[in-house]
Amino acid sequence: MLDIAEELDRWTGQGRDFAVATVVAVGGSAPRQPGAALAVDRDGTAIGSVSGGCVEGAVYELCRQALDDGTPVRERFGYSDEDAFAVGLTCGGVIDILVTPVRADDPARPVFASAFAAAARGEAAALARIADGPAELLGRPLLVRPDGGVEGGLGGHPELDRTAAAETRALLDAGRTGTLTIGADGSRCGRPLTLLVESSVPPPRMIVFGAIDFAAALVRAGKFLGYHVTVCDARPVFATRARFPEADELVVEWPHRYLAATGVDARTVLCVLTHDAKFDIPLLETALRLPVAYIGAMGSRRTHLDRNDRLRRAGVTEAELARLHSPIGLDLGARTPEETALSIAAEIVAERRGGSGRPLTGAHTPIHPAPAPVGRLGSAA
Repeated sequence: MLDIAEELDRWTGQGRDFAVATVVAVGGSAPRQPGAALAVDRDGTAIGSVSGGCVEGAVYELCRQALDDGTPVRERFGYSDEDAFAVGLTCGGVIDILVTPVRADDPARPVFASAFAAAARGEAAALARIADGPAELLGRPLLVRPDGGVEGGLGGHPELDRTAAAETRALLDAGRTGTLTIGADGSRCGRPLTLLVESSVPPPRMIVFGAIDFAAALVRAGKFLGYHVTVCDARPVFATRARFPEADELVVEWPHRYLAATGVDARTVLCVLTHDAKFDIPLLETALRLPVAYIGAMGSRRTHLDRNDRLRRAGVTEAELARLHSPIGLDLGARTPEETALSIAAEIVAERRGGSGRPLTGAHTPIHPAPAPVGRLGSAA
């Protein structure tokens, strides 16, 4: 539900009662992933989506029902070969939906309100809810912050909240949304509970080095993908607000110095468009040793080979060089800055999601691959 937190924060501030349907599990070619949400208020106003349209009507009615009786409910929707006209996902997928009422008389409303407010402000926080377990515990919320602060509770065994908070914080640290399974008593043993953990983290960073015309188009593409975009160039005549009105930040500094001093994480993408060895080599020496998600560098194949030789002489290892996407982007036959930006953005998405970059036509792989599961107590499954 945190994907629509800004609107839910406004609804909460206005004192509205509403119910939120959240995707808690998916199978097959489901169009939305866990965390996707649809909310409905007393007046019937709806925001968000859980299926891209396939089952919205049925989920809308579940929300109205939960809002009336105040009872959370879990429901499964999927395509039926026996009855193609039944309520289901015609794409062939299956989704499990958790519907949670958020009413003025609900003791958990302040917890939800805090979660919506934090996400709307762009603060890091994670909301854990029981998505599968005893009916009396279904939908119970636990809000966890990076500093260890906790609000709410899941009920049940006293150790449950402590264990759930620790596992939720681990997902928050990684910026991940997903499910985890723990025992109802907070241990690896006992009756299992499934928790949906939704992490809200500040937008990931895209740092574009080189204030050229291709960079202006890439800034627009990065913003479209939800990145906080910084443009860095050592030349003040090029790194101007007039040339990059949509950039979140403009930095006039030698690229390698800026990169060494700024904050990056495992979601950061670095796009090196400087196309000049005096900038590229010291910058890539630094970049290839940082734990970032993506590093790409622009240039011809000849430039790429020369740059790799220079980097090797500078002490960059083959393992570090293997992280470099160069020449940058997918082969789309791009010519214009906008087409090139699309090529780079497509490669970033493919790297992030594990896509092949090949056409879907004629392929036999899933269109929406299942995300890697989070195992019991948050360990890799």
